[in-house]
Amino acid sequence: MRTQELKEALWWKENKNNKLLCTLCPRYCEIGPGQAGFCYIRQNINGKLYTIGYGRPTGFGIDPIEKKPLNHFYPGTKILSFGTAGCNLGCKFCQNWTTTKAKLDDSNSIIALPEDVVLLAKRYGTPSIAYTYNDPTIFGEYVIDVAKLAKQENIKSVMVTAGYIDKEARKDIYKYIDAANVDLKAFTEEFYFKNTYSHINYVLDTLVWIKNETDVWLEITTLLIPGENDSEDEIKKECDWILKNLGDEVPIHFTAFHPDFKMRDKNSTSHSTLAKAKNIAVSSGIKFVYLGNVHDSKNQSTYCKNCNSLLIERNWHQVSLVNLKGNKCKICGTKLAGEF
Repeated sequence: MRTQELKEALWWKENKNNKLLCTLCPRYCEIGPGQAGFCYIRQNINGKLYTIGYGRPTGFGIDPIEKKPLNHFYPGTKILSFGTAGCNLGCKFCQNWTTTKAKLDDSNSIIALPEDVVLLAKRYGTPSIAYTYNDPTIFGEYVIDVAKLAKQENIKSVMVTAGYIDKEARKDIYKYIDAANVDLKAFTEEFYFKNTYSHINYVLDTLVWIKNETDVWLEITTLLIPGENDSEDEIKKECDWILKNLGDEVPIHFTAFHPDFKMRDKNSTSHSTLAKAKNIAVSSGIKFVYLGNVHDSKNQSTYCKNCNSLLIERNWHQVSLVNLKGNKCKICGTKLAGEF
C-alpha cells in the first residue's frame, strides 16, 4: 500500500532520535522509522505516524446487540460488528487472539471505507454499528469517521473496549459514540500488569469519565477466570468501587471464561462462581447484574428495580419485552435505566 493511500494518525508527536511518540493510549509507544507500535497498526512511515488499519477491517458480522454485551441499549435489535487486526493490550486469555495478535499483513483484511460501513448497516437494517472484535481504540480515526456518518443516518455507534485510552484522545473518539461496554478485566493492578500488560488506573479513569462526563450509555463486563480474578474479596471491592464512582444502575455482566490462547491450562468458569459474583453485586446494592457465556435465562433477564416484575426476558439471544412499555415498567411505572 502506497504512503499516499494511508491515513495519517491524529494522536502523535515527534520525539527524540527520529522516533514518534504515539499519544493514543497510555502505552505511549516510541516508534522508530519503519516500525509499528505495540498494537501493530500504527506505523512510522517517513517520519509521520499512519494508522494502517484505517478502512481495512478483518470482516463484518451481524449480531444480537446482547452479544456485545449490552442489555439496556435497544434490546432485541441487531448490530453490525467489525474490527481490524491488532490490539493495544496483551491479554493472555484473549478469545479473539487470531486477529488481535495478528499484523495487518498476516490478516485477511478487506477494504471498507467509512461510507461503505454505513451503507452495510443500512442495507441489512441494523440500527447500530459495533466497533469490536479487537479494541477499537487503536483504530480511533476510523471509528470517528464511521460514527460521524452513522449519526447523520440515525444509526447508533457502540464501542466494545478495554477502556485503555489517553485522556485527550478519548474526547475525540467518543464524540459520536452512543454506548460502550467496557471490559473491567479484574480489580487488581497485579492482574492487569501480569495478564494484560497494562495498568488498571487508566481503565478506572475512563469508566468514571464515560459515566460522569459524557452521554454515552455504559455497561461493564468482567470475565471471571478461576484462580485469577474470581475471589469474593476482589469481586466485592470491584462492586463497591462501581457503586461509589458510577452509581447503582450501571449494568454489570459477569461472564464465563473458556480456556484459550495462553491460558489453556485454566478450567472454565463454573456456573456457581458466576452466581456467587452476582449475589455479591446484588448484596452490595447494584441493581442490574447479568451472567454471560452460559445458558441461564433467569440471570440474563431484566427485572424492575422497584417491584421486581420481569421486564425483558432473554433465552440466549432470544429477547422478549414482557412488562416494558417504552422505558417504564408496565406494572409500577418505574423507569428502567438505558436506551429503549
